[in-house]
Amino acid sequence: MEDNTMPRTTFLPVVRELARCYQAFERLSGRHIRQLGLTAGQFDVIATLGGTDGMSCRELGDATLITKGTLTGVLDRLAERGLIERCACSGDRRSITVRLTPAGQALFDNSFDAHLAHLKPAFDQLAPDELAETAALLARLREALENEAPDCCEIQNN
Repeated sequence: MEDNTMPRTTFLPVVRELARCYQAFERLSGRHIRQLGLTAGQFDVIATLGGTDGMSCRELGDATLITKGTLTGVLDRLAERGLIERCACSGDRRSITVRLTPAGQALFDNSFDAHLAHLKPAFDQLAPDELAETAALLARLREALENEAPDCCEIQNN
C-alpha cells in the first residue's frame, strides 16, 4: 500500500509564517485605522465604497473582507455615524444600494492615501519583483485553499 500523506513539516512553516504575516499586517494597519476612529471592517467598507456611486450589499460583501453576518452590523454603525446611507434602488425596492455620504467620502478622501502611506515603508523593504512574486504566490495559495474548501454558501446549499 502506497502512503500518499505529506509530512507535516513540508507546509507547516508556510502556515505559521502566513499566520504571523497576517497578524503583523493587522497590527501595523490597525494602528492607523484606530487613529481614524474606525474598526478594520469599517475602514474596509469606506475604502471599498470610496470613489464609487455605491454598491449593493451583495457586491459590497463580495468586495470586502467582511463576512455577510458581520457586514450588517458594520453598516449599521457607519450609518449611525452618518458615513454611509442605504438607498432603495429605483427598479427594485427590495434591493439596497449602500453609498458614502458626503462625510463618508470626505473621510475616504482624507484617510485612504494616508493609510497607504502608513503601510508603504513596510512594503518598500521588498523590491518590486519580490512584491510581484509574493502576490503571485499568495494568489496561487488562495486558489488552492479555495479549491479545497467550498464557499460557505455552497456548503449550506448541499
